Order: sequence, then C-alpha cells, then structure tokens
Amino acid sequence: MKIAFVAQHWDEVDPRGGGSTSIAILTYQMARHLTRSGEVLIYARRGHSQQKVQLDEEGIHYRRKSVAVEDQVLKPFKVLDRLLGLCNRKRPFFASSLYYLGYALQVARDMRAQQPDVVHIHNFSQFVPIIRAFNPQAKIVLHMHCEWLTQLDPAMIERRLRQANLVIGCSEYITDKVRCRFPHLASRCQTVCNGVDVDQFIGGNGHREMGKEGKRLLFVGRVSPEKGVHVLLDAFQRVVEHDPLVRLDIVGPAGTIPFDFIVRVSDDQKVAELASFYGGILRRGDYFSYLQRRLPSSLTDRVRFVGPVSNTRVADYYRDADVLVNPSFSEAFGMSLVEAMACQVPVVATRVGGAIEIVEGSQAGLLVEPGNATALAEAILHLLEDDSLRKRMGEAGRKQAMARYSWDQVTGQLLRLYEGMCGGSG
Repeated sequence: MKIAFVAQHWDEVDPRGGGSTSIAILTYQMARHLTRSGEVLIYARRGHSQQKVQLDEEGIHYRRKSVAVEDQVLKPFKVLDRLLGLCNRKRPFFASSLYYLGYALQVARDMRAQQPDVVHIHNFSQFVPIIRAFNPQAKIVLHMHCEWLTQLDPAMIERRLRQANLVIGCSEYITDKVRCRFPHLASRCQTVCNGVDVDQFIGGNGHREMGKEGKRLLFVGRVSPEKGVHVLLDAFQRVVEHDPLVRLDIVGPAGTIPFDFIVRVSDDQKVAELASFYGGILRRGDYFSYLQRRLPSSLTDRVRFVGPVSNTRVADYYRDADVLVNPSFSEAFGMSLVEAMACQVPVVATRVGGAIEIVEGSQAGLLVEPGNATALAEAILHLLEDDSLRKRMGEAGRKQAMARYSWDQVTGQLLRLYEGMCGGSG
C-alpha cells in the first residue's frame, strides 16, 4: 500500500521530531509507524533550509512545496475577508476553494505521478475535490482536528465530503457532530484518536527533588484566547492564597490563533465572547501582552512563561509537574491531557469537546466548566492537597495512555481503516 499524507500549508514536517505543531508531529509519527506496512509520502510546506525531496532514515519520502509567494498573494484577500467577515460567517475565506489553491494544485499534480493508493488530508476539505480531480483512483481520507465540517456552510461541505472515501475525527466528539450533520454520510465517518509516544512520555522525578520547591502546575499548548490561559491565571491567584509555594509553568508558543478559525465560526456563546481579546476590526489582539498585564506583580516569580519547547524536550516539563491544567474553551481532542497521562501526571481540564471523553474515560483527573476560575482553583487545590489521589490518577492515566493512545494502537487502527477502504490487506 502506498500512502500519501497532505500536511496543512503552514506545517513544515521534518525527520527531527515532526515539526512545531501538534498536527505536524502527528503526521510524522503516523508516517513513521506506517512505513512498516508500505511506502509513505508526506507533502508539506517547504522551509528555507529544507530539501524539496528527501528520503529519511525511517523510509518516509518528503515532497515539499513552496508557498511563500502564495502567502503574499493571499494577504489582501484575508484582510478583505476580515473587513466583510460578518456578512457570511459560514463561508470565511479560509474555507473557500481559492484558499491555498496553489499548494493544493502542486500537491495534486505531483501526486498524479506518484500514484498513491491512499491520500490522507488534514483539516482542509477544499483540497479533497482538487486532489480527486487529478487522482480519480485514489482513496481519499479527510482527517479533522477541529469543528469546521459542522461550523461551515453545510451545502459547501457536503459537496466535498461526497468526494472523500473516509472522514476521520480525532475524537468521538468531532465524529459524532459530523454524523449528526450529515447522517446520509455517517457510514464514512470514523474516530481515530491522536497518539502519544509512550516511550518518550513516561513518568519520573524530572530534574528536581519532589516537594523541595513546592508543588508545580503545568500548562502546555498554544497561548491563545481559546485555550483559556487568562482563566488559569485568575485561578492561580486563588491557589497561591492556599499554597504560597506553588509554581506555574506555561509552555507553548505565544500566538493568537486567527479570529476566523475558531471565534468567528463557533456557535458556542463562551467561545464567541472571546472576540473581546481581538483588537479592532482586523482582529489583531496581543493576547500574550494582555496576560502579562493581568498577572499581579506579586506573582511574577511564581509564573514562568517558558515559550515554545521542542517535542523532544517537553516531556521533561511533564515529569516536573504535579498537575497538568487545560482550561480551554474549545478542544477537539486535548493533546496535553494524553501526554500528561502518559507521564503519570493527573489532569484538571474543562468540560469541552474531546477533553470530556479523555478524562471521564480514564479516571485520570477532574473536569470543570470552562471560564470558571473559582471551580478551576478548587479542582487544582483538591489534587494538590491529596498525594494519594494524585498517585492513583497518575497510574490510571498511564494505563489508559498505553492501552488507547500509543502510536502502535493508533496507527494499527488507521491501517485497518485503510485496508477496509481499499477492499483488502494490500
């Protein structure tokens, strides 16, 4: 079987850990494990120092495409869309067929020469008909890590889904929403959860003597309004009143996700209210600066904004943590929850999206309502004050991570879906 992955146009996928985003890392890990079953190609953005074509030691073929010119060409269209954004929020520019059409065409034409059996596309449904036009015999998979299929214009989305052989959601939350919106296409919809490297993400004492410096809380993810870091800072102030030695590490890149991608298209009132964090009609708010201003001077030595950390180093932060906190308003899956579980770290998360099934199904932590700093603080303190509970939850989380989220489990399920779609094991 010959499998071709199509990364998002902003993702640079490489052999040194996968890339800087969770989907780039996921693409690399899936490809790496699937090389045991056939030939695997990855189409992705070409970075400045990356080769156009590369074969790595894992046997993955990289076929990278330049999108630098297209980045510049599309800028005025993005601005115009923001200016007119309220006219039709169900058809934003990022969902149109013109959005990175050049990237899709480069991939589709190259793919015609490579002739893969399976084409696996992440998130951008408009790439499906373009790739189908050039590769009519291929089986096409659309893999969703967000809610766009059920947030955008249903007639537009349905036309694209009809040309996909399989639609994958990264959680039952995502998959069930697609099935409900398009019941006549429900048989094409399956769930494949994201995975974690259970050999890399494994428990231990980290780099500190446990308890010597006080308890440590950890947030891992994009520092953007929908991730709820402002709520975490409010909750942390309450936690410090009860435990003055506690510390908080915030690990992840500071970069507000585009307003169009989540806030503009969401039907959730709490998510819609996050619009206040985006400045002006062009919506270019500086969330990171806002967080720094929000943090009282008395807590600046208790909170550390670590910034982006490579996937190979982030496990050290989990091993140093006593509790992982995910205060998100919108979560298709919840990667940090699974990584923490693999490291035997209990979690506190919000009752949203895919986080619910991860936490409730594992007994690895506690859930609170999004946006409630008081409830978040109480849940954190409940875990910090009970060493035996944290230990039990940590052990339960590790067990669940091994059973459900290891890359062997994830790619084994994916391969079975490929084989069923292609009508055999070859």
